[in-house]
Amino acid sequence: MSAPTTTDQEDLRSRMPNPLRFVPEMAAIAEGVHKAVGNGSIPQTTISLLQLRAGQILGSTYFTVRETGNLRQAGEPEERITAVATWRDAPYFTGEERIALELVEAVLTPNPSGERVPDELYARASAQYDDKALWSLVLAIGHIGFFTPAALIAKPIPGRAPGQNYSE
Repeated sequence: MSAPTTTDQEDLRSRMPNPLRFVPEMAAIAEGVHKAVGNGSIPQTTISLLQLRAGQILGSTYFTVRETGNLRQAGEPEERITAVATWRDAPYFTGEERIALELVEAVLTPNPSGERVPDELYARASAQYDDKALWSLVLAIGHIGFFTPAALIAKPIPGRAPGQNYSE
């Protein structure tokens, strides 16, 4: 069995070109959602943790690399970043972070036997967060949802800044 090879960052290409060339209105939508999510009602670290978990669930290298980088840049320990995939058993997360991770999993994971976000989960979330913060979590999950088709279909180049993550 041969060892896997890595692709040089210079050789990576997206499937599609930068969407702003074709749909410039997308920038205003993204900016608005980003501004709303960053309203200060929940820590940016919590947002990055839930968005990293979303990237893992969705199988998106782009989201996973982006949020891992954001967490590292914010000074988060490697143990916390690595443990996001197994957060339920990891001792590294606060109650608020656990609820955020549980909510993103509930929203993104089909539940054939009932509601994705049952009343019990909502009750625990609303006990941890006020209405503004809970809406901010909803928007943080929605932010990922908005960009999921682009991440999975267009495949922006992981590790590159927005605007520089598409091949032209």
